[in-house]
Amino acid sequence: MEKQISTEQPPFPPCFLRDAYLSRFDAAAVLRLETVFALKAATQQITNVLNGWLEGTAGTPARFQTLALLWASGDTPLPHQEIITALQVKRATVSALMYSLEKEGLVRSIGDQKDRRRLLATITEEGKQIIEAAMGRNAVRVEKALAGFSPEELVLFQNLLNRAKDGFLQADA
Repeated sequence: MEKQISTEQPPFPPCFLRDAYLSRFDAAAVLRLETVFALKAATQQITNVLNGWLEGTAGTPARFQTLALLWASGDTPLPHQEIITALQVKRATVSALMYSLEKEGLVRSIGDQKDRRRLLATITEEGKQIIEAAMGRNAVRVEKALAGFSPEELVLFQNLLNRAKDGFLQADA
């Protein structure tokens, strides 16, 4: 994969789409469209980079996040519902993810003795080794990737992304 470093605005939307949009909507609407395109392009590029980083260790960002959650919970089993909530995905996604991780011997799921409807997950020793290797290998990369931001800017960036996410969720309701 060829690395492209760019601080310029992405070429999307292309000028002809921008012009067509501007002929129908006001400039603020065009700016919103450009923001969505920029957010989507940035998200896709970050995902591509993360996938490359995690290849050979945790595998994917979702697998990394799941293993990290279970690793952080220590010996306390974590309900599958908490994984669903943390990843913000559907139950079926976590079910498939957990099946794959269990098959590889990285996690275990057991029924909750207090509530038989719930499944609890724990990480195995092999899973701990995988996530610790992934975290160690990628900590420096994440530090370098976000080195251009001050701690205050990182907090602001997170808040802005959360506001955008909430706006999309409200618009979809």
